[in-house]
Amino acid sequence: MLNSRMENILRELIAVDDPLPGSYLARVNSVTPRTTREDVKTANDWLAGNGAEIVTLMGKGYKLEIKDDPLFREFLKKEHEQNEGVTSPVPNSPEDRVGYLLKRLLLSEVYVKLDDLAEEMFISKSTIQNDLKEVKELLARYDISLESRPNYGLKVKGDEVKLRFCLSEHLFNRVKTDAEFSIDSISQSDRDAVSEIIMRKIDRNQITLSDIAMNNLLIHIMIAYQRIRSGNYVRIYQDDLQEIEGQEQYEVAAEIVNEVERTLHVDFPDVEIAYIALHLLGTKLLSQSSEVTEQVMDEEIMELVHVILHQLEEKLSLDIKEDKELIVALRLHLKPAINRFKYGMNIRNPMLEDIKKNYPLAFEAGVVSGIIIEEHTGIRVDENEVGYLALHFGAAIERLKLEIGPKKCLIVCASGMGTAKLIQYKLKAYFGQNLEISGTTECYKLNQYDLDQIDFVVSSVPIREVAIPVIEVNAILNEGDLLRIEEAVVGRKGPFTSYVKEDLVYLQKDLSSKQEVLEFMSGELVERGLVEDTFLNAVCEREEVAPTSFGNLVAIPHPITPQSNRTFLSICTLKKPIIWYEKSVQFICFLCVKKDSQEDLQVLYEWLGKIIDSQSTVHQLIKAGTYREFIKVFDKQNISLKH
Repeated sequence: MLNSRMENILRELIAVDDPLPGSYLARVNSVTPRTTREDVKTANDWLAGNGAEIVTLMGKGYKLEIKDDPLFREFLKKEHEQNEGVTSPVPNSPEDRVGYLLKRLLLSEVYVKLDDLAEEMFISKSTIQNDLKEVKELLARYDISLESRPNYGLKVKGDEVKLRFCLSEHLFNRVKTDAEFSIDSISQSDRDAVSEIIMRKIDRNQITLSDIAMNNLLIHIMIAYQRIRSGNYVRIYQDDLQEIEGQEQYEVAAEIVNEVERTLHVDFPDVEIAYIALHLLGTKLLSQSSEVTEQVMDEEIMELVHVILHQLEEKLSLDIKEDKELIVALRLHLKPAINRFKYGMNIRNPMLEDIKKNYPLAFEAGVVSGIIIEEHTGIRVDENEVGYLALHFGAAIERLKLEIGPKKCLIVCASGMGTAKLIQYKLKAYFGQNLEISGTTECYKLNQYDLDQIDFVVSSVPIREVAIPVIEVNAILNEGDLLRIEEAVVGRKGPFTSYVKEDLVYLQKDLSSKQEVLEFMSGELVERGLVEDTFLNAVCEREEVAPTSFGNLVAIPHPITPQSNRTFLSICTLKKPIIWYEKSVQFICFLCVKKDSQEDLQVLYEWLGKIIDSQSTVHQLIKAGTYREFIKVFDKQNISLKH
């Protein structure tokens, strides 16, 4: 029986057609290359007579040669059965299968048969066909198609630039486990040398690159090297090539390439130089000199920023359109970003998931902005760039909070100043800087206060004929009192469960794909007259810009703009997880916001996030079989401003 290290080696070799270097396989198992050589030798003893052999190719590494496919598959099945409960060499979950298929198809230079894929993964053709739907959607985000040829199988088709971006995103620069594919076929010393070349050239030419942009450029040069060796080249239209060659960054790119060629002993065609120049054209960090600042403030960018901010105000009511710092930041950001958009450059955003979780409303502003940019330029803005735009909006939202400051309240108590002070100290301890207490007073002195600067009154006695909200509480504050005051502090309406009605909660549904879920849930809302027939299209439009699957088995789909006459949540849990753009999902929450709503959406997003960010909470919600069980999970949560 193969041990776990041998299984890992087989898993990696099965998934690729090209040899894998010993250093890579050693890293997969966290062992030395010498140990890997011994593992390969032992694995070959097991493979002897079972239809396959791991061959050593001098200077290239190891390659799995399958001489008798059926016999080898049978061997794998037996190994799997014997090792049930132990890490398997094949993917088990829908999420892992999609990732496996992406790797398998992107790395293959030949057609791959559906039957072979099904056998490799020990699943039925119907299951793999369902997984391939998700694979096709993911590839389509890079304008890559999956070509099917009778008697040959499947193969990815697309522009070499897009294929390289997809490879970079899904194979070369992901940090999930040590077993992910990497650029280890190039030595560390060569990578360090290329990195030093880039830094030296950009410093000499006074070009500023962020760490992320620097890493992107290094990774893409490494990938270019690998792809050139296999006979694949970037193709750029001649007109576009001439435009790039006219930029001063092209000369810097040529200098970088000349030194890289001498280091890696490979010839880069001119078109590859243009490709590298795009990274320099697309850099985000510009010189802070006034001259450069004035340069980037051209009329086209200024008009685009103006349109973005005004449409954001109409759609999301963020009250940030007059933020001068935001206006400058967007102009500086969009000028170089247009180059990336134009050439489909897939800049990587390592903060993307954190941005989506921690600044959901700002991310929605980024999504809306991306759509506006596409309308004006005809170029699609990728999810990673949406995340970078969201950072600017998030900063503006936080600045607005600082300008507005905390809510102000006045405490009224008829039991004496001692009780009023007790309420004051309790509120201070509970809310901290989120609430400013302007003072305490008796009821009969209330008319002496200027209430224009007060947001609400907290009173232990009934008060009538006051122009601002009054929250009646007990003299000794209890949890219910604090929650009602918190509603006034953060601007939310009633308990969270008021957004979740029993007839809009669907538990343990047997649905097998993202599309089935979206069609089912939107159909239910249309049937109840809560949304129009256009609702599903608006939800799908939002998904196309950036997936709403957040990890932890959760997705929060919603229309690109508000479509309903009230704010509510519709929730669906599934018997089994489905794949939602590479992530497993079993808890789906439709977020429906009232048209032209002035509600604090940031609070609603954050509140929902506090619940779904907990693995134990999501697990309990998924397991609930009745609405009563489901709602009890919400009731157990202590969702408040206190952390």
